[in-house]
Amino acid sequence: MISPAQSRAARGLLEWSQEQLAQAAHVGLSTVRDFEKGRRTPAHNNLLGIKTALEAAGVIFVPENGEGAGVRLRKAR
Repeated sequence: MISPAQSRAARGLLEWSQEQLAQAAHVGLSTVRDFEKGRRTPAHNNLLGIKTALEAAGVIFVPENGEGAGVRLRKAR
């Protein structure tokens, strides 16, 4: 799915706070905080909500390629 580091990086690219991500993903703020700090992995539907919210805002998740997983922004159309 996505890693805590990818979530943090994606928020950085979007200039979103954890609160903004939680609101966009329809999850609790503690869910985002705990996930990004590596305290716990959210329930599948909550993690999917986080990923979907970031993708809807223009983030592309780059899979592991030997150098590590990453994120980038979609080109403006």
